[in-house]
Amino acid sequence: MGFIITLILVGLVLIFAEILLIPGVGVAGVLGLLSMGGSCFYAFYEFGNTVGAIVTAIVAVLIVALTVWVLRAKTWKRMSLETNIDSKAVPSESSTIAVGDRGKTLTRLAPMGSARFGDYVIEVKSLEGMLDPGIDVEVVLIEDNRITVKPLI
Repeated sequence: MGFIITLILVGLVLIFAEILLIPGVGVAGVLGLLSMGGSCFYAFYEFGNTVGAIVTAIVAVLIVALTVWVLRAKTWKRMSLETNIDSKAVPSESSTIAVGDRGKTLTRLAPMGSARFGDYVIEVKSLEGMLDPGIDVEVVLIEDNRITVKPLI
């Protein structure tokens, strides 16, 4: 009987881990269900129909109880991070760049890449598709530390 209880407990732990700790993988959940199914099979095989039916009923109740407990909103609220990040990081290089500044692309902008503005190499985004290295560009928009450039023609 101890083996059956052990299989049930291992199955519950694996299913709990699947739902809360490693969702999406599936291995722990499948192993948990196999463990619980194995406990039912072993109970029927070793102890007969009455004990097997009781163990199966207990396993079903435990799975339903675990599912209900996990799906409650309070369970997720206890495990979620509730702090908000309100600040923004501002790199010192981008603060020296202004709309209208001109530079040259160092890498291909597809649509993101690097460009040199004076002594600074900054990641920029192309306004008009892909640009090859060595193209002269002009800053047209700075928004949330994203610098958008267009080619000079």
